[in-house]
Amino acid sequence: MNPITLIIIYITIFMGPMITMLSSNLLLMWVGLEMSLLAIIPLLINKKNPRSTEAATKYFITQATASMIILLAIVLNYKQLGTWTFQQQTNNILLNMTLISLSIKLGLAPFHYWLPEVTQGIPMHTGLLLLTWQKIAPLSILFQIYHLLNPTITAILAITSIFMGAWGGLNQTQMRKIMAYSSIAHMGWMMAILPYNPNLMLLNLIIYIIMTIPMFMALTLNSSTTINSISLLWNKMPTILTMTSLILLSLGGLPPLTGFLPKWAIISELLKNNCSTLSTLMAMMALLNLFFYTRLIYSTSLTMFPTNNNSKMIPYHMNYKHNLILPTLTIISTLTLPLSPQLMM
Repeated sequence: MNPITLIIIYITIFMGPMITMLSSNLLLMWVGLEMSLLAIIPLLINKKNPRSTEAATKYFITQATASMIILLAIVLNYKQLGTWTFQQQTNNILLNMTLISLSIKLGLAPFHYWLPEVTQGIPMHTGLLLLTWQKIAPLSILFQIYHLLNPTITAILAITSIFMGAWGGLNQTQMRKIMAYSSIAHMGWMMAILPYNPNLMLLNLIIYIIMTIPMFMALTLNSSTTINSISLLWNKMPTILTMTSLILLSLGGLPPLTGFLPKWAIISELLKNNCSTLSTLMAMMALLNLFFYTRLIYSTSLTMFPTNNNSKMIPYHMNYKHNLILPTLTIISTLTLPLSPQLMM
């Protein structure tokens, strides 16, 4: 792709969520959503193969449908109240329409079916953008209107997403699909706490992004797209394999790693708000998540992939790609739990 075109695309992708985050006008929020939607399409079809074309088509149709629903809610709200913001007097149907459209954009269950397929059909670096940066704009809208949302509907979306994210990742062998189901589960945790403490949702989002970036960077560094390809790392880059295992356990929320912090804080906050049933179900579903992360670690680290003896000489002949960000993010994503008292204040 032309470098100038690529620069324009990345600037637009960066500016779209920024416009949505910094605006209080619903129409400008919608414009920011559309900018990030249209700018990422060329990156999805950059490889020019049938899988990327199919992924781009699925992504565009799904996101355009969600944009149409939220635009309809915005226009009807303006017709009813004469303002470009949601108020206490806003019709509940319009608020539910907005919540559903943003759930589609985030890939929350039961609107999640597009996310694993799209992530599987696109390159690693684009998948990283899709699972991290593209989530910021819809979540920023939810952050601004959280006090108007129906807690029952958000709880149903949350527990369904956590269940589908955990259950769907159990039988996957493709790393991009596993990360997509992980994203669905983490979005469910954010939705669960949204009506009660949106600041914890932001904390969960930041930690999720910090954990997802080094995971994708490690996969990109070795072009690892399946579990079998990762299992070859034991004699190529054993350090990367160890880092990947730690990040996966952190994503699963195993103490004393960083990923335990948002889950612990969210369950504590839900218990303070008398949501014991929801918090119990979420903790049980977290065990399913941790199970498929542990299964992944077992199949990649604790089993020896059958290879020839000549492959043991690979470390002496490889030119390592140096990456200074990866070790830093790995340390942050695994060892920041002692800072939790400062973060929770």
